[in-house]
Amino acid sequence: MSDAVAETPEPEKKNFMEKMKSAIPPANERKKLVPLAMMFFCILFNYTILRDTKDVLMVTAPKSGAEVIPFIKTYVNLPTAIGFTALYSKLCDKFDQKNVFYICTVPFLIFFAAFAVAIYPNVHVLHPHAFVDSIAAMLPAGFSAPLSIIRNWSYAVFYVMAEMWGSVVASLLFWSFANEVTTVDEAKKYYPLFGMGANVALIFSGQYVKWVSKLRANLPAGVDPWGMSLKYLMGAIVVGGGAMIGLFSHMQRNVLTDPACVDQEKQELKKKKKKVKMSLKESAQFLMNSSYIRDLAILVISYGMCINIVEVSWKAKLKAAFPNPNDYSMFMGNFSSATGTVTLGMMLLGRTIFQKFGWRKAALVTPTMIGVTGAVFFALQLFAPAFVPLAAALGTTPLMLSVLVGAVQNILSKSSKYSLFDPCKEMAYIPLDQDSKTKGKAAVDVVGNPLGKSGGSMIQQILIFGVGSLAAATPYLAIILGGLIAMWYRAANSLATQFEAATEGAEEV
Repeated sequence: MSDAVAETPEPEKKNFMEKMKSAIPPANERKKLVPLAMMFFCILFNYTILRDTKDVLMVTAPKSGAEVIPFIKTYVNLPTAIGFTALYSKLCDKFDQKNVFYICTVPFLIFFAAFAVAIYPNVHVLHPHAFVDSIAAMLPAGFSAPLSIIRNWSYAVFYVMAEMWGSVVASLLFWSFANEVTTVDEAKKYYPLFGMGANVALIFSGQYVKWVSKLRANLPAGVDPWGMSLKYLMGAIVVGGGAMIGLFSHMQRNVLTDPACVDQEKQELKKKKKKVKMSLKESAQFLMNSSYIRDLAILVISYGMCINIVEVSWKAKLKAAFPNPNDYSMFMGNFSSATGTVTLGMMLLGRTIFQKFGWRKAALVTPTMIGVTGAVFFALQLFAPAFVPLAAALGTTPLMLSVLVGAVQNILSKSSKYSLFDPCKEMAYIPLDQDSKTKGKAAVDVVGNPLGKSGGSMIQQILIFGVGSLAAATPYLAIILGGLIAMWYRAANSLATQFEAATEGAEEV
């Protein structure tokens, strides 16, 4: 018996080079993963620039501030998202996914180019300051935030278009395409790493914004610094968007037609399958009847509400610390680079979490991260006097300490979102049927995301009207954050059970 045991061969240990080779995807997977990663890089490079620019434009605009953001998200962004979802549903019924991608992306690039070269240089004519001042004189001071949206309407349109780029191009169009060409097994292996190229984009775009900020700081008198910087920033957006469209076109010609990369039989079945045309009401009923889609929506809405509840309070502190648009923009550039750097580390950790603990545990990391870091940020606001000695010991002010803690909270929340929440969410779409993938994803990502943010904004507005200020509403916001995290946990566990069952069913077929 001992001889038999002794003769049992031990597993052959791989040396370092063999491990490295085994970690490299095979050629057929590389052919689709590399251009997909490059597409995502371009999309998030653009989104980071747009996100930083929209905040600077709107928060530092004349007679505006961070308190305007909840009103834009609720009364401008959400209706726009709902309208787009209805339009997208019609486009999906009429055109194939390739043409829908082009129809939806090109108008964004045209608008951002036009904003830099035609709209912004003429804001002194386009913005009705005198008209709004006359109305403001007859209304209570509480109407200043919604009036500032009208006053700076072109900035508000830019803000919404920048938000929609994230919802439409990044969340909906890109991931819909990625889910079409990727299997569940490939997604588990590569989606956590997939965003690594994208988060290198966060670092690059953050440094690009910072570089542009330094350029405009050294301009001679009489030159509009924002006018110059917008041309540089929007020029980069057009270049990044053009590269994204070029990569998408390349994949349509060379990847989707390759049997080694994409199952051609499934592709043909999708083409032959007759599209079921539904009205907006029928589409909504179809989606509401699916507990799977509802749980996905709760995840997205919960994230949007939680991040908004914390982020608006942080941005109010940020404006107080950096009232100058140039300083604000430079801080946001550094913030974006830091987010990208931390997320790169989280991406590597994310792959290990998926392999060792599975989808369920990976899906619970983001709500845990937001809950813990959000509690620390709100504790700093609620017990501010107790932190004065700590701020003095660190050689800073209580205001700057709040800004830095809020930045850390935001960085950790966003890095866990990019590295774990997004891959979990996108994997969950793969086992679904085509209608659920397209219309369900549009409803969840395009409407659910702004609905979450506007929901958080609505809560803040109600509390501000009820208790008088955002600062006075802090204890209530902390309690609401805890309730949202609990709802998020419940939906994530429910979806994990359904996802595992759907995946097993797809494998059996």
